[in-house]
Formats: sequence, C-alpha cells, structure tokens
Amino acid sequence: MAKDAPNDLAVTECLYELWDANWDDGPLGNYRIIRHEITKKTTKRIYFTDGTGYSRHEGKVHYVDRQRIEADGEIWWSPRHTSLYLNEPEIPHRPKPPSLAELRKAAADAHPDRGGTNEAFIAAHQRYERARLAASA
Repeated sequence: MAKDAPNDLAVTECLYELWDANWDDGPLGNYRIIRHEITKKTTKRIYFTDGTGYSRHEGKVHYVDRQRIEADGEIWWSPRHTSLYLNEPEIPHRPKPPSLAELRKAAADAHPDRGGTNEAFIAAHQRYERARLAASA
C-alpha cells in the first residue's frame, strides 16, 4: 500500500432499486439491484443520480422526500414506476414448483378414504393432472 493512500475507502451512499429485467414479459423474476448514488441530503430531500446506464434519466439528478423514505425504508419513484429503498433489498426467489411425485402424494393424502374431502381430492388431482400434461408436452 502506498504511504499516502487512505486506510479506509469512502463509502458511497446509495438508494436501491429492485429491477426485473423481464418486466415487459411479465414478472419472470430475473432481478438485479440498481444503485443510485446519493449526491446530497437536505432536511427535506435526498438527491440522487440515476445509475441504470440505459435510461433517459441517466445522469440526471432526482430527489425523493427524505422524511418519508427514512420513516418507511422505501418510497415510490414515479418516473420509473418503481420503489426505491434506503437499504439494499433482498432479491426475491420463486419457490420451486412441486414435483409430480409430490403432487401425486398430495392427491392421495386428500382422498376421502384417507380422511380428505371430495373437493380437496378433486382439486389436488386436477393440479397433478395439469402438471403431468405440462411435463409430457
């Protein structure tokens, strides 16, 4: 390390946006986090730059209500129709769909001979049949 190099790196404050890369095809869960660098804070506003690299808002300075975002941890940002967060949000994960074996077992467990109801068995059996047909297509 150089003699006059600082020991601590300066921490850049950011606002965070959770962005789905497949937003136009529906919520497919291809998320990434976009960081918007905070350039200034006043008692009423937090100013930041758009850090997406592709937006018409790129490089422009925007602001949000400081009191609202600090109270709630997030705020709606209307230019991009999304929320901004004070802390980096967790990327949501889609639950793994049940396997055919799990669906078959659920249908068997819902059978009236095993203490289930007709309605529960029919619904469970229909879920199994839809998954089976989708898997064979």
